[in-house]
Amino acid sequence: MSATVLDRRTAYRPPRPAPAWWGDVAGSAAVLSLLVVTALWTADRGVQELLGELATGLTSAGRLTGLLSADLMLVQVVLMARVPLVERRFGQDRIARWHRLAGFTSFHLLLAHVVLTTLGYAGTARENVLTQLWLLVTEYPGMLLATAALALLVLVVVTSVRAARRRLRYESWHLLHLYAYLGIGLALPHQLWTGADFVGSAAARAYWWTAYLVALGSVLVFRLGLPAWRSLRHRVEVAAVVPEAPGITSIWLRGRHLDRLPVRAGQFFCWRFLDGPGWSRAHPYSLSAPPSGDLMRITVKALGDGSAGVATLRPGTRVLLEGPYGRLTGEHWRGGGVTLLACGVGVTPLLALLWELPYAPGQAVLLYRARTPQELAFRAELDRLAAVRGVVVHHLVGPRARRPSWLPVHAEGRSDAETLRRLSPDIATHDVYLCGPDGWIDAARAATRAAGVPEQHTHHERFAW
Repeated sequence: MSATVLDRRTAYRPPRPAPAWWGDVAGSAAVLSLLVVTALWTADRGVQELLGELATGLTSAGRLTGLLSADLMLVQVVLMARVPLVERRFGQDRIARWHRLAGFTSFHLLLAHVVLTTLGYAGTARENVLTQLWLLVTEYPGMLLATAALALLVLVVVTSVRAARRRLRYESWHLLHLYAYLGIGLALPHQLWTGADFVGSAAARAYWWTAYLVALGSVLVFRLGLPAWRSLRHRVEVAAVVPEAPGITSIWLRGRHLDRLPVRAGQFFCWRFLDGPGWSRAHPYSLSAPPSGDLMRITVKALGDGSAGVATLRPGTRVLLEGPYGRLTGEHWRGGGVTLLACGVGVTPLLALLWELPYAPGQAVLLYRARTPQELAFRAELDRLAAVRGVVVHHLVGPRARRPSWLPVHAEGRSDAETLRRLSPDIATHDVYLCGPDGWIDAARAATRAAGVPEQHTHHERFAW
């Protein structure tokens, strides 16, 4: 089946990258929103009150930190709403880093808002701090909801700390993370009913309603509406389940007009398989072959409950899809030579790229790292790529090296860069694609730099949550 489908692959479509200016516009909009919030606070006598009496100054500082925290929360929502232009310009890994930075900054500002506002109100009312905190929570409009929102956000932040995330299954962490939306929603009445900077002027009301509506619209349109529309339009279902190696399974998917999906080799979708309990949890899997007619393929390694269950899917199972996402595509390819470094199941998106890119015979080199020969997937397909497309394939098999390296232990006596140049002699002039675990990617990037590959010609995307 695979050979037949891949031999009739669709013609190469030149990439249509997001406009370069879009990145500047998006970044400037986020910074501008913080400046607007600060300007509105200033216009409402924020600076004068900050420089006045101690209690008034603390209250004013609490207002500013609360406003900045709320604004960053909305920036977070837009960042993770998976707006196509934002995705194509920056990629999921960079967006996730910004989301994390904005999230922790927003949370710390929120805590500062609670402390400073309580101290300021207590100083003005000549009340004990704990008494004033109790009065704020129980007597001010919307504050009980705001307290519940704070508790939810604390839960989200605590479970987002790396040490906690490592102890949680992805599915559990993702479910807990969704409470951030509820927390933001519960905080809104507090802003509406007691936030002087929200209701104090027409300009402030216009800004905050616009910001909330943009965030809500981004989620409704791009996180919910667009995936639902594509799932209904393409009606994807499982066509076949094919074992590739121990613990690695390919799923062939059939649907209507799949060639019209705006997807490129190297990208991934979030998939929901309607096969019983747990169907609501989405799983990110890359395409291992570009769409061809009414078929496309993903390949999954059994790393958890969700991925292990993929091997038991039955033909005909309906599938919901969300995407495509990712920037590990031919959009960056300049033409000419290309070297691809894969570790384990990281070969999946690179295999799709090998089928799609229109390189000449001998111009593509694949370096495929695995711990054991049994873990090497797609042997027959790689042999076919070597025969039909002239791909040079090197299998690098063996246990992990004892030092930070992309090489197996038996090759660690050589320099990482020297081995790269030996296996791909023209690598310094190639575009280089990397896919694998984070530590392995770091070692591979260091080796490509040492081998003379400019940083802008090395392409990778991290998928760790």
